[in-house]
Amino acid sequence: QVQLVESGGRLVQAGDSLRLSCAASGRTFSSYSMGWFRQGPGKEREFVAAISSSGGRTYYTDSVKGRFTISRDNAKNTVYLQMSSLKPEDTAVYYCAGRLSRVEVTAAEYDYWGQGTQVTVSS
Repeated sequence: QVQLVESGGRLVQAGDSLRLSCAASGRTFSSYSMGWFRQGPGKEREFVAAISSSGGRTYYTDSVKGRFTISRDNAKNTVYLQMSSLKPEDTAVYYCAGRLSRVEVTAAEYDYWGQGTQVTVSS
């Protein structure tokens, strides 16, 4: 089992960059595929990015390709989401999630979730 705690969310202006972190407890973090999801106001939770347990494979939703980068440091039990060229439509609560199997892009496939961190992008 793993516990996840996100951090780094805040109010930024359009065009700014921001890095989110997700710290995981437990000694088996390197066995988990990790994902970032977000839920905007009045919207359903949506997939943003995911990374394999080794970090060798990454996946992104089309709207963030070229702007967001997911990475992980297994020695630090942390997964990151580097966001650049932020847009007002990126405003959402961002959640990290983990699963003990291959990478998936569907929220329902993830077993462990953090509490979320708010990102607000002003125009």
